[in-house]
Amino acid sequence: MTIFDTIIIAIVEGLTEFLPVSSTGHMIIAQNLLGVESTEFVKAFTFIIQFGAILSVVVLYWKKFFQLNRTPAPEGASALKKFLHKYDFYWKLFVAFIPAAVLGLLFSDMIDAMLESVTVVAITLILGGIFMLFCDKIFNKGSEKTQLTEKRAFWIGMFQCISMIPGVSRSMATIVGGMAQKLTRKAAAEFSFFLAVPTMFAATLYKVYKIFKTGGTEMIMDNMTTLVVGNVVAFIVAMLAIKFFISFVTKYGFKAFGWYRIIVGGVILAMLLTGHNLTIV
Repeated sequence: MTIFDTIIIAIVEGLTEFLPVSSTGHMIIAQNLLGVESTEFVKAFTFIIQFGAILSVVVLYWKKFFQLNRTPAPEGASALKKFLHKYDFYWKLFVAFIPAAVLGLLFSDMIDAMLESVTVVAITLILGGIFMLFCDKIFNKGSEKTQLTEKRAFWIGMFQCISMIPGVSRSMATIVGGMAQKLTRKAAAEFSFFLAVPTMFAATLYKVYKIFKTGGTEMIMDNMTTLVVGNVVAFIVAMLAIKFFISFVTKYGFKAFGWYRIIVGGVILAMLLTGHNLTIV
């Protein structure tokens, strides 16, 4: 993989990771257009550069991640409730993270098997796109005053589990989950970004652990420059993508992303039907 390939794939990762368009689908197209062979390192690279994308969320929303809840706890609250009130942001992230963490560990082999099917990615891209054409009408607009309770956080976490199906998009699943819980489009999108941090970090850490466990230490060390460049590019591009997305979706909703998903899914199916041997990055 050349430095040019590294930059392009990292740009694709940064652009698509937090948008409801499926980064997996875009990686398939980018990899095959560039002619990059799906080696063990390339597969590892696409997971490891997620760290750069994750870091962009922490930097953009650093006040959320590094400031505790200073509001008074409810009167008469127990010591535990006072503790959870103080660490309210982290607690709700943890509650939302649990469903995907449990299912991911229980069904990791099944999920990996599904990831091998490019056809599944294309079909779910199109179906998800059709759904996004109507999701603004399906879910009533919420209110910025709506509180993200533990129950709502948990259900958003359950929606996130749907994204284990390749092509669904973690961002789309969690944003729809937020809107189903009466959050505004902006609030749902922002919590989707927040939830990406523990979810993607855990997934990346697990993949890196498996690489080292199977003797891939030398592979990682020999390609450290490529990994650093990929993470830096993904970090910068993801920051720009997040800013654009929040502004766009607040004003215009999700219909444009629905049409875009349908086009990308259609392109992948067309490539398959014309004899291209597409593989998952």
